[in-house]
Amino acid sequence: MSWGTELWDQFDNLEKHTQWGIDILEKYIKFVKERTEIEVSYAKQLRNLSKKYQPKRNSKEEEEYKYTSCKAFISTLNEMNDYAGQHEVISENMTSQITMELTRYVQELKQERKSHFHDGRKAQQHIETCWKQLESSKRRFERDCKEADRAQQYFEKMDADINVTKADVEKARQQAQLRHQMAEDSKADYSSTLQKFNHEQHEHYYTHIPGIFQKIQDMEERRIVRIGESMKTYAEVDRQVIPIIGKCLDGIAKAAESIDQKNDSQLVIEAYKSGFEPPGDIDFEDYTQPMKRTISETSLSNSRGDSKTELKFTSKSKGKLWPFIKKNKGTGPEDFSNLPPEQRRKKLQQKVDELNKDIQKEMDQRDAITKMKDVYIKNPQMGDPGSLDHKLIEVGHNIEKLRLEIQKFEAWLTEVEGRLPVRGEQTRRQSGMYEAQNTPSVNNCAQDRESSPDGSYTEEQSQENELKMMATDFDDEFDDEEPLPTIGTCKALYTFEGQNEGTISIAEGEILYVIEEDKGDGWTRIRRNEDEEGYVPTSYVEVCLDKNAKGAMTYI
Repeated sequence: MSWGTELWDQFDNLEKHTQWGIDILEKYIKFVKERTEIEVSYAKQLRNLSKKYQPKRNSKEEEEYKYTSCKAFISTLNEMNDYAGQHEVISENMTSQITMELTRYVQELKQERKSHFHDGRKAQQHIETCWKQLESSKRRFERDCKEADRAQQYFEKMDADINVTKADVEKARQQAQLRHQMAEDSKADYSSTLQKFNHEQHEHYYTHIPGIFQKIQDMEERRIVRIGESMKTYAEVDRQVIPIIGKCLDGIAKAAESIDQKNDSQLVIEAYKSGFEPPGDIDFEDYTQPMKRTISETSLSNSRGDSKTELKFTSKSKGKLWPFIKKNKGTGPEDFSNLPPEQRRKKLQQKVDELNKDIQKEMDQRDAITKMKDVYIKNPQMGDPGSLDHKLIEVGHNIEKLRLEIQKFEAWLTEVEGRLPVRGEQTRRQSGMYEAQNTPSVNNCAQDRESSPDGSYTEEQSQENELKMMATDFDDEFDDEEPLPTIGTCKALYTFEGQNEGTISIAEGEILYVIEEDKGDGWTRIRRNEDEEGYVPTSYVEVCLDKNAKGAMTYI
């Protein structure tokens, strides 16, 4: 089965068919290319979808993802992200293994096809030329034969005419012989040309054209094989990612199996537990006899020492039982006194942890500035050490401010922890019993705190408590106004211009008294005389402490 023998006369149709084959190949390339674009678009949409539903950092939504069902949802989103990655792999592999390879092959195929059909047209032109030569030789032979017959007839006519001279007859005879010779020559040429044409025609239809058509057939079969291999690769590219996609789906199924409804229920308890006990029975009030209504043990109100609170159910407070009434709206007080005890404890602990992290950041920043300053001191060409002093002072003030904030919140935290009832013991719910459980330090901060009927502290009570706390801190800080004792001496290594508040200027080589050593913030407190004292950078002085000196200020 060969195109050369079966389709020897279908040159034009073969040319059209092979062009159609190339068009089919290009169409398949376009199909695969569009598939890769779809895969990339699908992967992008999956990634955007996964990103859209990821919890935002440092948001309330992120806190909600502590439940196992939400964690499973996060795992699903992560697996979908990996799933999208596999579709990107499909696109990349199809592009490299199919689209690019077939595009290069099509260019080679077009060049090969062009070469083969060029040879075929050349062979056709050659046989057509031979045919034209044969026709020309044939027509010449035919013409010469006719001319020879006419010359012979003319000679015979002249020879039979008695009136024609002998010279004219001889001339007619010679002309007839010449025409006869020319006919013989044309006959020989036509015979030779015919033999040559037959040979060329045989070579053309049995050798040249079959060879060219066989090459075209081989080329077309290679194209068919190549497109079949590409289709197989198309399937293999998809099949290669199936195991990984299966793992992604297994991960989603495993995440679903990890959901624990009991654990989520316990987390709800931990998140919203107030720490209060359910309200007790309400005493019957007999309005037939004038009497004061007793305070319910469930109100958690603190009795003041100078007066007792009398509850009256007016139109505004009627039916206001604290565990089930609406919560305060807005920002709320700084000490979270509007929250139930358990929730308040969690918020205060969270605030303390945040402040500790902030302090650590400030201390790291101070250490970095101090190291930079030491580098400047050793290499003055790199920068002015004095330019970092204001930054060190600012960082030191920030650290001190954060530590004071921690003290305040830790005091509130201690207060709450002292108020929380202990599980398994009889709960003391009267306000006086709460005060009996608290430590003296806690009593200083919250001895007058009262609870509103809904379990939240009022704004007035919160402000009162805050004022007491501030007054206590103020008294602790300024009760002792005596000057600090000297704990050593120091020698100024460099000149320092104390331009900021709290600092003191020193000259190189000056001897001064140390009244407070460096507590880790990079500053030492010194005194020149009774009226002049302040802070200088520790790296600017050489300190010599008196080991027997007492009264060094404790750094808080």
